[in-house]
Amino acid sequence: MSDDANRIQSELTLRGLRVFVALEETGSIAGAAQRLGGSSSGVSQHITALEAAIGAKLFDRRAKPVTLTPAGQVLRAHAHRILNVVSEAQAELAEISMTSLPQLNLAIIDDLDASLTPVLVSALQARFRKCFVHAFSGRSDQIIERLNAREADIGVTALLPADTTTFQSAQILREAFILVTAKGAIGPGSDPREALTRLPFVQYSETMPLGQKVAQHLKRVKLNVPRRFAFEATRSVLAMVVQTGGWTLTTPLNLLDAERFIPMLDILPLPFAGETRHVHLVARAEELGHLPEALARDCRRILRDVLIPRFVAIAPGFETAIEVAEDEA
Repeated sequence: MSDDANRIQSELTLRGLRVFVALEETGSIAGAAQRLGGSSSGVSQHITALEAAIGAKLFDRRAKPVTLTPAGQVLRAHAHRILNVVSEAQAELAEISMTSLPQLNLAIIDDLDASLTPVLVSALQARFRKCFVHAFSGRSDQIIERLNAREADIGVTALLPADTTTFQSAQILREAFILVTAKGAIGPGSDPREALTRLPFVQYSETMPLGQKVAQHLKRVKLNVPRRFAFEATRSVLAMVVQTGGWTLTTPLNLLDAERFIPMLDILPLPFAGETRHVHLVARAEELGHLPEALARDCRRILRDVLIPRFVAIAPGFETAIEVAEDEA
């Protein structure tokens, strides 16, 4: 092997430092490999090369979890600082390259499409005047598929991608499931849980993430109800609740998406344990600079200023059913 090859193999590399940090934080070779989306043998090779470059052992690999040696403890502070600086540089360079971005593809869950999409598109066009913005709305699983296939650059979704190393996410809100019945379907003094077993249950299709979540929760709380029909759109679900004198479980965002049915409905507390849904803004890591964080702040502002006041007006007493995440410092 040439002297140049030996020198290259023994140099510190960014990849080596990322592997070092992953091993330090997870405490195992297998854990680091899973976080990085690589193999255990690859992690071991990078750590061995890093130790050769430094001339000292960095980990006691016999310990469970692995522990840092004195040399590893010295490298830890430097590695975190170096990677933070590199990440900031990549974000700034991405911002520069985005000034000439020809097109940006958004994908937003149906529940927020009418309220959120126009404002986000306007915010993007204010930042990038020559950029063509394409917006798609659909179910959370469809949005994840688009992100994975690079058919969407930014997604607002109630699901997170399985590959957490490729994508970055910022929480937008948390919302609790609420019980919605036809007006007067459960009379005063009735046992709500017993009444639900008698009334028609209108469900979201279990081909959808929302429908799957509701079905799993009803199973957990041991509420067995006849299932006669299922729909994908909230408007159809609530129209059927009104038509049949029945009930469903939905979320504040979905209720707002079908606001015209509210005069014909009752919104009630759950007579069993609650369940929540989280909505996130998701983008590919280190590709769009600070734009995802800026758009996440825009989303939260719209929710605080517009959607939450609307929901509180139609569902007094349910203010805590929807909570906007705090902006990151």
